[in-house]
Amino acid sequence: MFEITKKLIEMRDEKNALFQAKLTPGVNENLFLGIKIPVLRKLAKEYLKDPEAEKFMHKLPHKYFDENMLHAAMLCELKDYDKATEEIERFLPFVDNWAVCDTIIPKVYKKNPEGLIFKVKEWMNSPETYTCRFGTGTLMRFYLDDSFKPEYLELPAKIVSDEYYVNMMTAWYYATALAKHWDETVIYIEEKRLPKWVHNKSIQKARESFRVSDDRKEYLKSLKV
Repeated sequence: MFEITKKLIEMRDEKNALFQAKLTPGVNENLFLGIKIPVLRKLAKEYLKDPEAEKFMHKLPHKYFDENMLHAAMLCELKDYDKATEEIERFLPFVDNWAVCDTIIPKVYKKNPEGLIFKVKEWMNSPETYTCRFGTGTLMRFYLDDSFKPEYLELPAKIVSDEYYVNMMTAWYYATALAKHWDETVIYIEEKRLPKWVHNKSIQKARESFRVSDDRKEYLKSLKV
């Protein structure tokens, strides 16, 4: 057992473990140690300086949810773009829940939007639930501000999936896009270009957002199907 894993087990918080398990359905509740995310982020920065870190990240699958969360937090701190992408693609096949998936937000990805978009498209086309979700989440986080292009709005619309966690991320994407790029995005709602569930969930999430004006919320309400 890695020293990293032993340290996590020593930090076990049973009360928080039960709380986390309730938020993450589909993962065995016995695999939660209950370590809080800010603590894991701090540990990630420390452990990346340890020679054992790379061995830990390459020994997959991990047993505990918290090991996966620590791994995800480590990926966020990698400084080299190519290294980060290589390690993410090594890890994604073992991601089996939304919490770990959504923790992977590499800081280095802000520096290479032109190159990254090709990987984003590849991930979004994956039949694997959490690889697809990660791709859409990456598009949402890095391509709705300075790197936004209207044609990127078409990418999530092409996803056809019965997976709840894929469709929820797609809805989150469009709700965020409505808040940031209303004119370009509302067309997708008006013309009903999205699957019905995604369409309605996008409207719901946008109407829950403080970044969308009241009059636009009312207009979206009238577009529910």
